[in-house]
Amino acid sequence: MASTPTTEGLVAWPADLAARYREAGYWKDEPLTAPIWRMAEQRPDRIALIDGDTRIGYAEMCRRADALGARLRELGFEADDRVVVQLPNTWEFVVFVLGCLRAGVIPVMALPAHRRHELEYLAEHSEAVALVVPDTLRDFDHQGLAAAIRDAVPSVRDLIVLGDAREGAIDLRELCEPPAAGVEPAAALEALAVSPDAVAVFLLSGGTTGLPKLIPRSHNDYRYNAEAANEVAGFDEETVYLVTLPASHNFPLACPGLLGALLAGGTVVMLQSPEPSRAFAMIEAHGVTHVAAVPAIVQRWIDHEEAERTGRLSSLQVLQVGGSRLVDELAARVRPVLGATLQQVFGMAEGLLNMTGLDDPDDVIIGTQGRPVSPGDRVRIVDENGDPVPVGGRGVLHTEGPYTLRGYYRAPEHNRRSFAPDGWYITGDIVELREDGNLVVQGRDKDLINRGGEKISGEEVENLLYRHPGIEMNAAVAVPDPDLGERVCVYATLREGHRIELDDLRGLMRDAGVAAYKLPEVLVIVEDMPLTKIGKIDKKALREDLAGRGALRPGTTHYPAGR
Repeated sequence: MASTPTTEGLVAWPADLAARYREAGYWKDEPLTAPIWRMAEQRPDRIALIDGDTRIGYAEMCRRADALGARLRELGFEADDRVVVQLPNTWEFVVFVLGCLRAGVIPVMALPAHRRHELEYLAEHSEAVALVVPDTLRDFDHQGLAAAIRDAVPSVRDLIVLGDAREGAIDLRELCEPPAAGVEPAAALEALAVSPDAVAVFLLSGGTTGLPKLIPRSHNDYRYNAEAANEVAGFDEETVYLVTLPASHNFPLACPGLLGALLAGGTVVMLQSPEPSRAFAMIEAHGVTHVAAVPAIVQRWIDHEEAERTGRLSSLQVLQVGGSRLVDELAARVRPVLGATLQQVFGMAEGLLNMTGLDDPDDVIIGTQGRPVSPGDRVRIVDENGDPVPVGGRGVLHTEGPYTLRGYYRAPEHNRRSFAPDGWYITGDIVELREDGNLVVQGRDKDLINRGGEKISGEEVENLLYRHPGIEMNAAVAVPDPDLGERVCVYATLREGHRIELDDLRGLMRDAGVAAYKLPEVLVIVEDMPLTKIGKIDKKALREDLAGRGALRPGTTHYPAGR
């Protein structure tokens, strides 16, 4: 009998919807990992994970994950304990996450780019008992930062390190070792009977009002998320899926992602860089069939292949692109240059996932972001008054369905703004619904800047910049960028006697321990800040001003003439 999961801070699924999703077969009422462990029994030697020279079969992967889960229990980790996971794309990431799922421990999916500002908040808000980090990555001392956060956050007890674990830290690779001879941890973990309604992972929201919110994804809904995506993406036992985006993102994790590939019995190849020559070499070496990317990566791959004519992509069948809107001109070049079918993916960590079909006509694949992957998904498009928009019109997308959250974790005020009175999630995306059921993303209603697929809260940037004594008013808006889609542009008015350059603001945010991708890249100083009738900064007016200035180079500061 499944254990009863903790519900504090969570918004429950309405009983009638939960019953409907079970009756329809969307929710299987078993742990997310169950099909993967069945595959380990049926095809034990089939390769599940590839990471550099490391190749791990299904049976070995599951034995390592079970051993890790049992060791976590021996170390005092209990069901519903939270652990902040900040790991690069390695096989240890996969084994650790699977081991947590088996033991009922909940990973909180941080990004490698996060720094103290984000990580300390995640640890505090989730009441995490541990941080899981690399020792160093790209010359940054993650282990040292994690130790400082452990000292600052009372709930954090343990520090688990991939690499050279210092005194007082736990070695992740030792946790990932197979069980000792004669030890069979699987039975003990299965006896825990992790509830399929329990939270499997906490994902992070894009965060329009400061720091990201925690998104609870249950075993039932997140498994269905991946399996529904599998059907549309064509994942099966022959799939070889390359992970180049940060694996803790929802897109490469479960859309269908690495979890989808494992649920289908395929092979997952881990790579820490999307750099074209490295990615192309991995695609050729391992016969990669599917890969997920963001538009900035697609541009680099197309440019590289056009210039080098590598001929290394013959195995690649499907290139999934999401994270931000792929412009039609670039979409049209995918198949001619890379030789793969483009699959547009428009989803969100909160749930709803839309994809174009592999057999869709070119006008759908190139010009739309697809349609919901599940017949249980419900969408509506509304105007600024909340009234329905007819087919072909533009409006804000609302949704509910068998894998879309009902509320953020411990965020009642934010939930009141993010959900309609009938419980539908207000995505904040401006979309057009075509007559054929496909969606075309037109922009954002929410105050988010989308830099290469990483969502940045304008409010978070603004609140940090008000720490500068020379800032009177400031507003962060998106400046269009041909490579990343958008970058952060800050408009500011200054207090008398002050002069500020872009580097001053970037330094302030670095000192605050903020992830580098959130730092402003253009600064515009103005004499007066435009305001709405109710006294708020008028960001629409700022965007219009920005459009009239032409292309502003990253790394530049712009003062009014004569200053």
